[in-house]
Amino acid sequence: MKWGYWTSLYTRTHCTARGLRPLTIAAYEAAIRQFRAYVEEHLEAKPPDEVTASDVLGYLQHLRVVKGNGDSAVNRTAVILKSFYRAIVAMGHLDHRSNPMAGFPTIKGVPRKLPTVLTAEETEQLLSQPRRDTVVGLRDRALIAVLYGTGIRVSECAGLRQGDIDLRALTVTVIGKGGHQRTVPLNEQTAGTLSLYMQVRGAVLPAAPFFVSRRHRAMSRGAIYERVRSTARRARIAKIVSPHRLRHTFATHLVRAGVGLVTIRDLLGHRLITSTQIYLHVTAQDLRAAADRHPIAKLLGAVEHLLPDVKLPFQHRRHVRRSG
Repeated sequence: MKWGYWTSLYTRTHCTARGLRPLTIAAYEAAIRQFRAYVEEHLEAKPPDEVTASDVLGYLQHLRVVKGNGDSAVNRTAVILKSFYRAIVAMGHLDHRSNPMAGFPTIKGVPRKLPTVLTAEETEQLLSQPRRDTVVGLRDRALIAVLYGTGIRVSECAGLRQGDIDLRALTVTVIGKGGHQRTVPLNEQTAGTLSLYMQVRGAVLPAAPFFVSRRHRAMSRGAIYERVRSTARRARIAKIVSPHRLRHTFATHLVRAGVGLVTIRDLLGHRLITSTQIYLHVTAQDLRAAADRHPIAKLLGAVEHLLPDVKLPFQHRRHVRRSG
């Protein structure tokens, strides 16, 4: 009884008040329900206010060993449980001394993997693949162009409405994480691709979905993923291409072009600059690869080849005569 009430209170009151997206709230709720199922099976169905820090540690170990979860998944679960109990304490349903997560040890963060991005040639292949003599082809080309040309998230792309596209001002307005709105500029080429798609799709009301299926329904996140993946396969790109990889590619190509991190942060809708700094590491790899390709390596090797057996004489110390 208490588990269900507290879970509902957390997700529908606390998470909603924070402005979290429905998908995020659903993920949080699923994590709490999974913990509850573990407690009911292994801890004699303890109520949530009797759970201890030791119980939580046992559950995290269970996720690692039995469920095979990686570090990122385990860390995410710990963060959600911390947030859950902190919210219940704040709402006055649990004494802070009974919070099992109050003194819970901080789990060391998992090093972020450097994102894999498309090369300029692969991006060109992807953009040129959709057919230009069909409505679906022009839609897919516009879809890929806006993902790569603006770096917006797939959820933001799926939520686009006709009124969010301003071809005169060359902007697109999206609703990002936490319900935050931001306006992203379009270049003329991307705007031209969107304009062509709008012409063949037909006029719609400002509140109508911008990208639609063959049945004129809004394209879902899954549908957008599938169109990007299938287009990449037809373009014979070996990498797995997703909308999020296009977002990484957008940011990385801007860094390589000399655009500042603060500007890229604002374009991506990152709250913290630390989320954007990962793209500096990507370009640092480029610099290392460039240094490794420097012709000096071949030149030095050539010099050594020309002088294989030459022995340089030792420099003798000069004797200085002292005047008597």
